[in-house]
Amino acid sequence: MQFSIRVSDYQKNQMLNICDPNLVGKKLNQKNLQLNISKSYYGEKLVEKEEAENLLKNSSIINMVGKKTISLSISIGVGSEKGIKEIDGIPFLIIFKI
Repeated sequence: MQFSIRVSDYQKNQMLNICDPNLVGKKLNQKNLQLNISKSYYGEKLVEKEEAENLLKNSSIINMVGKKTISLSISIGVGSEKGIKEIDGIPFLIIFKI
């Protein structure tokens, strides 16, 4: 299983943008909400499950989109189902580890 990611530094913290690969390039719209899952933000490279788990555990700021991505995150104890929101039927979750 692969995941599409982009890792960057944001104010001395590791920021991970991660999503299901099939979502890259899509624009989600629902009422006043819009989410652009751009290649420049989420699609730097593809990684396998093991690397995705490591990045999820070690990143301070995480923006994630997609059922497979969020399911992986929840299964390793990163994030909570209570924080999951949906736009156009696609789940997203943002995590800040302080």
